[in-house]
Amino acid sequence: MFQLNIICLMALWMVFSFTSFSQQQIINSGWQFSEDKTNWETINIPHTWNDKDAFDDEPGYRRGKGYYKKQLFLSKSQSDNIHYLKFNAVNQDAKVFVNGQEVGTHKGGYTAFNYNITKWLNYDDFNLIEVTVDNSHDDNIPPLNADFTFYGGIYRDVELISVPKQHISLNDFASDGFYVNYSNVSNESAEVDVTVLVDNFDNSKSTTQLELSISYEGKVLLTKSETVKLNANASTEVHIKFPKIQDPKLWSPESPSLYKLQIKLSDSNKNPIDFREQSIAFRWCSVDPNTGFSLNGKPYKLIGVNRHQDYESFGNAVPLHLQEKDIHLIKNMGANVIRFAHYPHRRELYKLCDELGILVWTEIPIVNKVTNTKEFFQTSIDMQKEHIKQYYNYPSVVMFGYMNEIFLRLAFDRNTEEEKEDAKVYTYELAKQLEDLTRKLAPNRLTVMALHFNELYNETKIADLSMLIGWNLYFGWYHDTIEDLGVFLDKQHRRYPNRSIMVSEYGPGTDARISTDTPKKYDFSQEYQLKLHSGYYRQVKERDFVTGMTAWNFADFGSEFRGDAIPHVNQKGLVQYNREPKDIYYWYKSVLDKNEPFVHMSLHTDATLNIVGKNDQKVTFFSNQKEVELFLKGNLLKTLKFVEGIAEAEIPFTQGKNTLRMVSNSFEITENLDVALIQDLSTDLPERLGINIGSHFNVKDSENGITFVADRLYSKGLFGHIDGEVFNINKENHQGIPQNIKNTNADPLYQTMLEGCSTYKVDVPDGNYRITLYFVEPQLKSEVDIIYNLKSKTTSADKDSKRVFDVIVNDETLALNFNMSQQYSDKYGITVSGLLKIKNSEGLTINLKPIEGKTVISGLLIEKL
Repeated sequence: MFQLNIICLMALWMVFSFTSFSQQQIINSGWQFSEDKTNWETINIPHTWNDKDAFDDEPGYRRGKGYYKKQLFLSKSQSDNIHYLKFNAVNQDAKVFVNGQEVGTHKGGYTAFNYNITKWLNYDDFNLIEVTVDNSHDDNIPPLNADFTFYGGIYRDVELISVPKQHISLNDFASDGFYVNYSNVSNESAEVDVTVLVDNFDNSKSTTQLELSISYEGKVLLTKSETVKLNANASTEVHIKFPKIQDPKLWSPESPSLYKLQIKLSDSNKNPIDFREQSIAFRWCSVDPNTGFSLNGKPYKLIGVNRHQDYESFGNAVPLHLQEKDIHLIKNMGANVIRFAHYPHRRELYKLCDELGILVWTEIPIVNKVTNTKEFFQTSIDMQKEHIKQYYNYPSVVMFGYMNEIFLRLAFDRNTEEEKEDAKVYTYELAKQLEDLTRKLAPNRLTVMALHFNELYNETKIADLSMLIGWNLYFGWYHDTIEDLGVFLDKQHRRYPNRSIMVSEYGPGTDARISTDTPKKYDFSQEYQLKLHSGYYRQVKERDFVTGMTAWNFADFGSEFRGDAIPHVNQKGLVQYNREPKDIYYWYKSVLDKNEPFVHMSLHTDATLNIVGKNDQKVTFFSNQKEVELFLKGNLLKTLKFVEGIAEAEIPFTQGKNTLRMVSNSFEITENLDVALIQDLSTDLPERLGINIGSHFNVKDSENGITFVADRLYSKGLFGHIDGEVFNINKENHQGIPQNIKNTNADPLYQTMLEGCSTYKVDVPDGNYRITLYFVEPQLKSEVDIIYNLKSKTTSADKDSKRVFDVIVNDETLALNFNMSQQYSDKYGITVSGLLKIKNSEGLTINLKPIEGKTVISGLLIEKL
């Protein structure tokens, strides 16, 4: 048994522009972009060429080259300076040219890089900057394969940095040029030492002066200065140690106290020539295999989220203000930790985590597999050097990671046994090199890697390398049950008692349009998301040895190959792709955020609530209060008592408008919603009735502006199927078919269906109607890689499983010999419509008469005329 005591105290910096010496310009505007060097368009950075094609109905997205160019004017007065061109991220291979001369090539799409371009520049003239970007698959650049989209482009800021010949270095892997370390930190005192790299680009020796100060809330506490003698054309490393700081204000998510460090470089005449300013923070943390994570000497359970950087309609080229909004949403939810997955994110976000008080796990994108080449190994090593050096000075960063689910492809690819054994060896070797490098470069941080649910990590002992192990676990989604999480964690702890572990990923896919009273595994309902997340939270909280948990994911994100309820999007987010919160976000806020009293009702008030065949509707509420009074139409209905943030109530809604009022000592909230009580269709039929045939959930359809209600067995006065079975490709799951349905956005309506249904009845009253039936062929071109469903098999069309049937409504034929596989080349959403006059109280009867194979039907829309 052992304990890892890691001092996790870092600092951040921010470069200021001073026209008298160093200058930093963001040059994002007025670039030209082309895919073929022939047709050019004017764009601004950030930019990606995959913001649209990664979400269309055509499989795949463009992975290839893109060309950027920009004219840059420099005056003669700048000729004595050294000029750097800095790219904060380009995905994924970037070749940079200045005035036609190749300056350098950078491999890797998520860290910054810069080049000294001084010798290629012309003054009092325009300079042509060209960048060739390539996001093609490259076996020597990670990530090779992952469950997210590899958008191509220059998608973070581009900077021109001009500095005197003597300056704080910009050459150390595009880092800040200085590093802050801490020692002997306690409640009583703390020590700080700073390493500064100073470059001299002059052909002669030079003498400079370094002045450093530490202040708190505007009051200078400590100062240090040192004369630095610089050799010609050389870099000098300067170490400065401050005296002890007494009674430091400790940093924590609850109290993110920040100090300010200033570094000023002056010439021999005491003229300032370069400057840095950063925030620093004092704290210490550790992990223990029995007691988990500790912060400032006290046990501290980590509860938070993973985050991907992309955003609806932007791809990865997301404006900074939207990304900063993410961090505020995460903090407002009550999270105390973020895992920036699976790559370093914008540095401004780490700065914001410092200020708001959010712990950070940051990592490089070596995901799913490794290539056994010198080039891949070197690129990986260089990535981690850039990563650590560029993000070293952020106090929020407590963990540096370097691999995610690295044996995932090995577990599922069809390799020979010899190839598998070789892969285990060289993957372990790279992991060992990265672990050693991380411990050397960041001795005051935790090292971490994330694993998927597979025994390979234990067999190879790769799970014993890092200081902390994150398990990505999807019990109750891809396999087994929700309660099996605790069984797995207990077993791992018994088998490996000296290993510190956390749950680094978990969560089901969820579509905010889907709701149900009977949540089931893999149905994408918000109710099942609540069931799984609350179950995981309880099991992790019960186990002191589990360091914490980070939900997958904060927001829905792009994953082009996926066939979730919204195709091309991984929908495991707590908020939607556009950052509209799902119900689960409010549940987390109810159990984590004690600062601001609130209550949230799970019903959507922007759509009519259809209540079929019953008088009351169960409604779930979330709140961080113990009790809230619930009023219906002005009358006290119930005092809601919240347990783990949740309370439920059976509400006797009435036809039409209903007003709910929720009152506590600290707030009063009113919600209005329209209700359609459907007890008997002869009297309660709405103007438009949609039925989600073959499914247990309701789905909101924005295309039609209504909610399709869940299916049911037929009962007199209502609607339902007489026969047939729910169709699911995987019988354990309840999505139906996990594929993109072309020419529609209402994918959940089509993805679920009844198979073998011959009769469907709806007891509508006499009148004139438009009837629309919804179909899709479930076994047409279903060649889908479902590796991320953690299944070893794929599904494909059975050429012998042909289905042909007639569609007849009240003895009127809507379609004869209906053969979807013959008429459509892929999974298209198909509608068959007709006008119908119902008389003599006959109601509506749909007959599907099989000719060959089994019938299928996905939905029904009835509209009064």
